[in-house]
Amino acid sequence: MFHSRLHLFSRLVISLTLAAGLALLAGSASAQDKRQNAPGEFDFYVLSLSWSPSFCEEAAERGGRSQIQCSGRPYAFVVHGLWPQYENGFPEYCQRPAPRLNRSIVSSMLDLMPAPGLIFNEWDKHGTCSGLEGRSYFETIRKARAAIKIPTEYLDLPQAKSVAPAEVEEAFLKANPGLSNAAVSVTCNRTRLSEVRICLSKDLQFRACDEIERRTCRRDQVTMPPIRGG
Repeated sequence: MFHSRLHLFSRLVISLTLAAGLALLAGSASAQDKRQNAPGEFDFYVLSLSWSPSFCEEAAERGGRSQIQCSGRPYAFVVHGLWPQYENGFPEYCQRPAPRLNRSIVSSMLDLMPAPGLIFNEWDKHGTCSGLEGRSYFETIRKARAAIKIPTEYLDLPQAKSVAPAEVEEAFLKANPGLSNAAVSVTCNRTRLSEVRICLSKDLQFRACDEIERRTCRRDQVTMPPIRGG
């Protein structure tokens, strides 16, 4: 009798464990967007603008440098990417292998994205999710960048500057009428300002989003290294 009850108890424990595991898997699946990685199926874009001097200092600390971006003419904010987003989460690498990107497109984008490796990577990871062919995607990046005015105080920064992330955000709000707090976010690493990210609709209008808030900089002060080169 004892062994029979023990056997029944063991079966009950196993059944409950399996049920809990299936429920967890179901929850994980439901947390993912049902359109996961379907090209052209997304809700909005995030335009990511990288503070190039921060990138170059971090690259130097790691022992590597982007020859064009960090040794050529001085760069301030450059385009990191234009990323298709869901309201929760984002698609990536929507076509494997990615369609081949014409090198003439790469050359045409170096004024905004001064590193060929970055351009190829952004196409493979994000551009393939836009539903656009290569040239159209990078034309959209150019239009998105043209829609954003960089605050004048960040066009030329001859000396390192300590800033509050909220200060940088406010400067972008003042320079771009119609842009709201809910549509812009500043990111950082341990000490430096990294990027300003702006949410845009598919037709490149400012729009609020919660997604970028998850990685916003929580530090009181960060450094903007000076613009060098040229």
